[in-house]
Amino acid sequence: MSFVLDWLPGLPVTLALALFAWAIATARANAGLVDIFWSLFFLGAAGAYAGNADVIDGRAVLVLALVALWSLRLAGYLAARNWGAPEDHRYRAIRARNEPGFAWKSLYLVFGLQAVLAWIISAPLAAAILSGRPAGLLDAAGAVLVVFGLGFEAVADAQLARFKADPRNAGRVMDRGLWRHTRHPNYFGEFCVWWGFWLVAAGAGAWWTVFSPLLMSVLLLRVSGVALLEKDIGQRRPEYANYVLRTNAFFPGPRRGI
Repeated sequence: MSFVLDWLPGLPVTLALALFAWAIATARANAGLVDIFWSLFFLGAAGAYAGNADVIDGRAVLVLALVALWSLRLAGYLAARNWGAPEDHRYRAIRARNEPGFAWKSLYLVFGLQAVLAWIISAPLAAAILSGRPAGLLDAAGAVLVVFGLGFEAVADAQLARFKADPRNAGRVMDRGLWRHTRHPNYFGEFCVWWGFWLVAAGAGAWWTVFSPLLMSVLLLRVSGVALLEKDIGQRRPEYANYVLRTNAFFPGPRRGI
């Protein structure tokens, strides 16, 4: 019960940020802008946990620094990519299914839901920031995994941005660099980031927060990540079927000679 009380302050922060994001997205008629705020929900929650900590120790500083680095990098990248772009096809489909009144419905269907999910997934951050236990090998291993995942997705995003910036690649499938070894290197990077944060929390004794990276893994693989993105991409990009045959979906591996 004591942890739940320590964890709860993150929820009103993520909900407040979601309300702010909803107001902006509604004014711009683009619910897809929620993607920009997704990582910021975690930064806000981490700040709330730190604000309630009796002492900000080395583990707390480490977690806050890593969350800030991950969150601001991802939010900045998505803002640069999506701010003036049309609404993503995934959110257009959600809009079509929920008209009339989607502008109001999106407050809970899109923004509120993501705020609550972010709060649930932030449990290892709360445990690590508020623990007060000495740091050890698990903390070091977790930090290394977070940095690896952050770097992996940052490189993948940069490679994709360069690919899309070349007009000659319009309509083509990105299959170079990290994208040669996994169809979703950015999602794999996210996977590593959250298992890394869990290792830090486990080092603080909160091994039971494993539900957080498990939930994130399910979202990445089965819900809003790989499964949703690939649901109709073959219709939009005919080359993708061949790409699927040659390239692992998620975990990086050697290209298949098909």
